[in-house]
Amino acid sequence: MRGFGELEAAIMDRMWSRGAPATVRQIVEELREERGPAYTTVMTVMDILRRKGWLERERDGRAYRYEPTVTREEHAARLMREALSDGQNTEAVLTHFIEGSTRAEVRSLQETLRKLAARAKS
Repeated sequence: MRGFGELEAAIMDRMWSRGAPATVRQIVEELREERGPAYTTVMTVMDILRRKGWLERERDGRAYRYEPTVTREEHAARLMREALSDGQNTEAVLTHFIEGSTRAEVRSLQETLRKLAARAKS
């Protein structure tokens, strides 16, 4: 699966931040604040993201309204699962990950594991 390319990531970031469907024109306008991609370039990349399964679209007059098929957090979890599966030693990968984490992140991980364990007992 891997991460997104630079423009794909910028588009997905805008889509996730909006929290609502958007047209290509709306995304182009938002992206122009920091970069100057052509309308057709953004349209092509959004269609590629749709074909890859990251966006879905619905006709709205002459345009399409796009929205993400997964949340930003679901995407991050997929990347983490992929990173775990890439390593030959899952325990070593997790150890390196946790060693590089802040105390707050470790506490959050511990709390999440407690919640999941409690849910599994139910």
